[in-house]
Amino acid sequence: MPSFLLLEVLFIFLFSGVRQSHPLQEVHVSRETIGKISAANKMMQCSAAVDVLFLIDGSHSVGKRSFERSKHFAIMVCDALDINPERVRVGALQFSSAPRLEFRLDSFSSQQEVKAKIKRMVFKGGRTDTGLALKYLLRKGFPGGRNASVPQILVVSTDGRSQGQVATPAEQLKERGITIFAVGVQFPRWEELHTLASEPKEQHVLMAEQAEDATNGLLSTLSKSAVCTVASPDCKVQPHPCERKTLETVRELVGSAPCWRGSRGTDAVLAALCPFSSWKRVFLTHPATCYRTTCPGACDSQPCQNGGTCVPEGRDRYHCLCPPAFGGEANCAPKLSLECRIDVLFLLASSAGTTPEGFLRAKAFVKRFLQASLSEDSRARVGVAWYSGELALAVPVGEYRDVPALLRSLDGLPFGGGATLTGHALRQAADHGFGSTTRTGQDRPRRVVVLFTESPSQDEVAGPARYARARELLLLGVGTDAVRAELEEITGSPKRVLVHAGPQDLFHRIPELRRKLCSRPRPGCQAQSLDLLFVLDASASVGPENFAQMQSFVRSLMLPFDVNPDVTQVGLVVYGSRVQTAFGLDTHLTRAAVLRATSQAPYLGGMGSAGTALLHVYDKVMTVQRGARPGVPKAVVLLTGGMGVEDAAVPIQKLRNNGVSALVVGVGPVLREALRRLAGPRDSLIHVASYADLRYHQDALLEWVCAEAKRPVSLCKPSPCLHEGTCILQNGNYRCECRDGWQGPHCGNPGNVVGAACIPGAVLGAGNIAVNRR
Repeated sequence: MPSFLLLEVLFIFLFSGVRQSHPLQEVHVSRETIGKISAANKMMQCSAAVDVLFLIDGSHSVGKRSFERSKHFAIMVCDALDINPERVRVGALQFSSAPRLEFRLDSFSSQQEVKAKIKRMVFKGGRTDTGLALKYLLRKGFPGGRNASVPQILVVSTDGRSQGQVATPAEQLKERGITIFAVGVQFPRWEELHTLASEPKEQHVLMAEQAEDATNGLLSTLSKSAVCTVASPDCKVQPHPCERKTLETVRELVGSAPCWRGSRGTDAVLAALCPFSSWKRVFLTHPATCYRTTCPGACDSQPCQNGGTCVPEGRDRYHCLCPPAFGGEANCAPKLSLECRIDVLFLLASSAGTTPEGFLRAKAFVKRFLQASLSEDSRARVGVAWYSGELALAVPVGEYRDVPALLRSLDGLPFGGGATLTGHALRQAADHGFGSTTRTGQDRPRRVVVLFTESPSQDEVAGPARYARARELLLLGVGTDAVRAELEEITGSPKRVLVHAGPQDLFHRIPELRRKLCSRPRPGCQAQSLDLLFVLDASASVGPENFAQMQSFVRSLMLPFDVNPDVTQVGLVVYGSRVQTAFGLDTHLTRAAVLRATSQAPYLGGMGSAGTALLHVYDKVMTVQRGARPGVPKAVVLLTGGMGVEDAAVPIQKLRNNGVSALVVGVGPVLREALRRLAGPRDSLIHVASYADLRYHQDALLEWVCAEAKRPVSLCKPSPCLHEGTCILQNGNYRCECRDGWQGPHCGNPGNVVGAACIPGAVLGAGNIAVNRR
């Protein structure tokens, strides 16, 4: 084959990969039903006497990421188990080349102890010998279990790619009365999972990568045997259509290419066309039926408006996660008050092409918008102008006594008729529409022109629009579909255009216009890997009302981030009379859970010490052992009223020296000198005049967080090595050099061996890691 064809085939093979985030088991139901499946997990409890043993694949074919997924699934299952020596006992065994008992079924007597031990399990590596692990259980039984006196449940998490025979030992275990759940990870071989699983197969084969769904499936199956129960009799186990996928390599004919072959018996070389193929990785789908429990809930009536997400809290309660424009309102109802500092000029076309009816529609819209959006404490100033041939400034920006006076001025606007000279009006609005103010930079409010027209312009608009935008004016356009293209040219973006289909549809655009007026581009680091910790001053000097405003501010900061174990982890510490970890970095795995937990953080009162809180962060929160991820940027944001920070200079520097970025947000009319000393070499300090003004500094804080998230990091800061082991960087990875008496990858195991194996730098959730080699 010619060399260029060989290269082409090689590239087709190498770059035909499949995104590994593709769901490998998908329940084909509505979003509401998926929410009910997730909510039902919290209503299912297993309190009968039963022995549950997790058999977790720790082989190299599974990998550390999927091993962590298996642990996460096991922890979620434990949330529903009434772990007690007389009721549910739980044990765990990790297998690869050989089985390793992590802990016996009689080792722990509480749910918290079991979950903590599972979380600390260390990936073993090696080949996949599932059959050997099953034979181990055949010989020794369930370690620490009650034998056959209670039901025995084996939960096997594996990719189904065993290098040994599994059918016979699995069948022998089932003959002893052991119920086996086969839980797939990575890209599983479903046929092997079916071989492992008990009957009926569809109810005992699950997928750990979708932990909430798999947990529901396991508990639903156990509820049929009375091992688990559901709190409400209205909850039902129902079959749902689902689809399972397998990643396979298939051969495809690509085409033919010239080739040369010798002729038998002669020295001749014959030319011919030879077929050549490529290998491609594809998903093969397998239709199936999944059995899941759903419960009627408070979200069935869809109470959240304007795209809000309903989050059930038990059977009868819920709360709404609202888009930023509707945050703080009950059920995400329209929040129309213009709270942003902004100058707005409404520019209404009053030409013959617009017609008197169109001009009246524009006036009615502006009146209704102002009635709903302006209040006595609004920081927005408004003006109104109309045009046909020339611009007429009816109400200069901000020059009205009150809102009723502004509305009366609108009633008197006349219809002009004449030519539609939109370009000329835009240039005049840029020069004269906002007065002669010379304020610049942050001292000047954002200035916006909202153009209403239903008629194409009779003069050129591109040049005047560029002129207006060059004078730092934001242009928004409102009109019919007939002028959409022209409005997009004027505003510079389709996102700045509101198109309506008629009078009633026009009024429905009021919330959308309000969002566009007050929204600003957010820093783009939502998908950046980050360990983010907030430290809130909950002392008596702050007070409960101001502490509640700090909580609300932190919740609004979380909305742009993708909170999950692979991207952004969030933790929260509060301090006052004592220091308390409200939740650690790896406690909550979704944004909804973080928002809920932030609202529940306690107000402590008493005397607060920021230095003590930061030392607590250094020792007990921002560590690899407590959920911080090696190679992932780390940031701490301290929100304080400024009292009790005199002892914080040394602790905050310790954090920075350990690779943790630290920002101080000081609230109060005067910036205290003690706060200035915490700013650090990169001026990491934001001063806010009052707690009510925190919301106006959200963009600045997000910009700082995103900048820190992109800084190079070291895999050895904070050190992942336990018991004073030394972390050593080596070729983009790290290894732990252990002190005498300790051994293992992280120096966590007692022993006499010094040193440990190299740990890959691409740890769970680290993303693309830039390492400072020092």
